[in-house]
Amino acid sequence: MSVATVPSALSLPSSWTSGVRREVLSNGLTLLVQRDESAPVVAVVTRVLAGFFDEPDRWGGISHVLEHMFFKGTSRRSVGAIARETKAAGGYLNASTSYDHTSYFTVLPAHGLEAALDIQSDALRHSVIDDGELARELQVIIQEAKRKLDTPGAVAYETLHELMFDRHRIRRWRIGHEDVLAGFRRDDLWGYYRSRYVPSRTVVAIVGDIEVDAAVELAERAYGDWAPGVPATDRSPEEPPRLGVRARTLRGDVTQAELALGWRAVPPLDPDATPLDLAAAVLATGRGSWLYRSLRQTGTVTSVSAHNYSPTELGVFAISADLEPARLDDAVRGIAEAVARLRLDGPSDEDVDRARMLMRARWARQMESMEGRASALAAAEQLEDISLLDREYEALAATSAGQIREAATRYLEPDAVSAVVYLPHGEGIDLTGEALGRSFAAALLPALPPVRTAPVTRRPRVHATGSTEGGVLHVVLPGVDLLVQRKAGVPLVTLGVYVPRREIEPADQSGLGALAVRSAVRGAGPLDGTALAFAFERLGGTLGTATASDWLGLGTTVLSEHLAEAAGLLRLVHTEPRLGEREIEAERGVMTAEAEQVADDMFRFPFQLGFRVAFGNQGYGLPVGGLPDTLPELSASDVRDWHTRALLGARPVVLAVGDVEPQDAADILAGVFVDAPHRPRGYDLSPLAWQQTRGEPALSVVTRDKAQVAFAMIFPGPRHRDPRRPAAQVWAAVSSGLGGRMFEALRDRRSLAYTVVASAWLKARAGALVSYIATSPDREAEARSAMLDELARFGHELVSDAELEQAVNYLAGQAEVARQSAGALVGEILEAWISGAGLTELADPAAAYRRVTREQIRDLARECLVPSSRAEGVVRGTGGPRAS
Repeated sequence: MSVATVPSALSLPSSWTSGVRREVLSNGLTLLVQRDESAPVVAVVTRVLAGFFDEPDRWGGISHVLEHMFFKGTSRRSVGAIARETKAAGGYLNASTSYDHTSYFTVLPAHGLEAALDIQSDALRHSVIDDGELARELQVIIQEAKRKLDTPGAVAYETLHELMFDRHRIRRWRIGHEDVLAGFRRDDLWGYYRSRYVPSRTVVAIVGDIEVDAAVELAERAYGDWAPGVPATDRSPEEPPRLGVRARTLRGDVTQAELALGWRAVPPLDPDATPLDLAAAVLATGRGSWLYRSLRQTGTVTSVSAHNYSPTELGVFAISADLEPARLDDAVRGIAEAVARLRLDGPSDEDVDRARMLMRARWARQMESMEGRASALAAAEQLEDISLLDREYEALAATSAGQIREAATRYLEPDAVSAVVYLPHGEGIDLTGEALGRSFAAALLPALPPVRTAPVTRRPRVHATGSTEGGVLHVVLPGVDLLVQRKAGVPLVTLGVYVPRREIEPADQSGLGALAVRSAVRGAGPLDGTALAFAFERLGGTLGTATASDWLGLGTTVLSEHLAEAAGLLRLVHTEPRLGEREIEAERGVMTAEAEQVADDMFRFPFQLGFRVAFGNQGYGLPVGGLPDTLPELSASDVRDWHTRALLGARPVVLAVGDVEPQDAADILAGVFVDAPHRPRGYDLSPLAWQQTRGEPALSVVTRDKAQVAFAMIFPGPRHRDPRRPAAQVWAAVSSGLGGRMFEALRDRRSLAYTVVASAWLKARAGALVSYIATSPDREAEARSAMLDELARFGHELVSDAELEQAVNYLAGQAEVARQSAGALVGEILEAWISGAGLTELADPAAAYRRVTREQIRDLARECLVPSSRAEGVVRGTGGPRAS
């Protein structure tokens, strides 16, 4: 079958709103309920029409503050009880504030719906907004604001909004500024709460494996007696039309340049919204997109993306890229050329088919989870009504190449572009409005290379005989193991080919495995990188790589009906990658830039520093993506040798999880892989020694011009196959997250940080118990001391019965919740197969948690959480000036 003739019809549901019951209660609240039996899970999403656009300047950031206070107690529930009760019911909860709304969501086993509605409705309706709790939480939010200032992409993108708009509230720093936040009082919050949080501005969406009538009855009981209230609205000033090129350059302590360009676009209900969505996909969605091919594939940028964002009353069409500062002119010119081609020539039918397929498949993936579907229903209802979902989906199929070109011509005008670039101190040249305008006014229209197609052989099926364990069909072939599991819900299948990391990369070749796998997707057999991208994207998926600590591989998610074609393509990439000099050189350059950019990530970088102290220059001590000083030294022959030895020399496992019949899928996959060269079964990922010895804690400290200090503590712990693994996971559930001991002690009571994490890090060769916090520089010592004190408590005293029960219920519930997603199931199966004891782990994961005792947690803490044995990675911000 030729790549160009792979079927592109998308066999997805004709209606995403089928079976939705809509009720408007007498108080004005809108209730949406839909049954989904694909997993024993339910989601409750509450969407309130109150966001940053609704805030007068004196209350900038108040919507987000109120979102935080949602969890801070009611007349019936004390501080922390909302999170603890949700956790005890097996669920998680969270919230987010956007420009036009605030959303609260909880996801838990379906049998917990009544508890979820009671908790959520109480928090929504009866928040007490205590003065003392507000004062403490404002300090947490100020830490969150500082964390955002330390995130280069966020700074560039929100500065772009400030540059693009003169009056509308989208131009404001949406989380709020420290001086305004610190001045909020209870009366401010109470006035906003009582006027915005009213039934007529609220939609509650329930999706899951529930009885619709029973769910409606429970919801009416929870919300029916909520008094209607008098809604208040404070609309943003209107933005006057304008033309004119604008540019701004920021400088700060960053390693790479962040570039963001934007145009004013249209609100979500405008007829041009869908053509602009597709225009963004043509430009930058998938490896076959114009900007990926012209900028990312050539190494001009590290990453590139485009989107059309439409919050309620306006729109922003934006293109963003990460790049080396010296490449700024090339990147701007390349973007200008792509936009000019879109406006003047428009996309080809083939471009539109590819973009449409990806967008509709992405739509299906969003609807795979209960939370995703409930959020989509609530958003559509609040914009207009739920039928908007189906109409938007149909519009994707109906929009033509001509309509996309016309929309781009109307809105992506060369004399209306704005751009912000965030550059490192002393590197790169400032971007001026004159230079930006010149790039767009004089943009050339170089043709993209044509997509060269080649036949892809469809192999005949082979009857596969296997056995089922843990719900997974296992078929043993001479050269591979096939693992297949059915996951109903949406007609997609997630497919991958993976090999264990049997050998540890030498210290001077860190990143070699990742470079080999990532270079492989740049061309295989008769297909170059673009043809390979188009081949996958016309099946509804993108070709991706997996570069994990214990395995490497290739994967995709496609329409279930295209399983055979996708499997054939994956085998081609796995066994016949081109691995040419140019392809490897380009990917090596991108990976080197990415490795440098890790230093800007205030979460990842402290862990990278800490793990290097813990394990030294071996295995887990080195990042899988390599280091800035090792990657440039890797040669093409190193990559080819590694591919032959480590990728082709290992026995792969092929996974398929999705809306497929397991035996039918196994027969298809057997036809593709039955003649794979024989590889012996079994392998040993031997334990990796911990390098940090007990005596004094070992710290790796890097000082940066950042607003916060962030540190990660790494303690030796059990590996995945260790019988203490369940105790480590229960310890983490007691410690971390909303309702967790560390969260309450360090964040809720002391207001030390916005982000506090404790986790069990469980790998095939080693394990660790880890913790993390980011705080103000002047509170670093206090935060470290408080964290060590809380960790020490686990060894000195038993956790309470209530803490143990809550943690076990949470882990058991989340084991069900995670299985909503085919991608998550693939990850779970891979961990069991490569890092764990095999498929037996999948049968009843909750059983192991229920056997954990309080004494086992204490004994684990005494053995592992020894302060002198820890490794610690610290990124020490000075608290000084940042972007300017």
